[in-house]
Amino acid sequence: MDDLREIEAIKRLKYKYFRCLDLKLWKELRELLVEDATSSYGGGKYAFDGRDQIMKFLEDSLGRPTMLTSHHGHHPEIELTSDTTATGIWALEDVVIDTEHGITLRGASFYHDEYVKVDGAWKFKSTGYERTYEEIESRADTPSLRLLANRFGPVED
Repeated sequence: MDDLREIEAIKRLKYKYFRCLDLKLWKELRELLVEDATSSYGGGKYAFDGRDQIMKFLEDSLGRPTMLTSHHGHHPEIELTSDTTATGIWALEDVVIDTEHGITLRGASFYHDEYVKVDGAWKFKSTGYERTYEEIESRADTPSLRLLANRFGPVED
């Protein structure tokens, strides 16, 4: 039963990561990473050492009001490797709408994470994904496509 509680806590950590990412809650997201965390997004194309570097990348690339994201993690495979460490593999489906450049990006990936328990709370030791596919579409190619809601900025007329 204790293992199930720990696994559920790790799931909630990942869900919070995605929520904070999509809502641009950078301070809250920062707290989910240990100071010496590492990341490797896009199969290593965007690799960073340390929480500060990871957060700078995320804020710089996704923090603009013209960047709208939706990340959905599914089918977690979580293994507790000790009382304070674990690993996880997650299927990801994501959509990124870039209103500044008029594009929509869709993709799928598999995240590979390492977790560590610090002061009773699970945190990311490392995170990253490798794409199974990624596609991009010009929003101008579909004249009827309009953005009707944008929490962070204006909508399309």
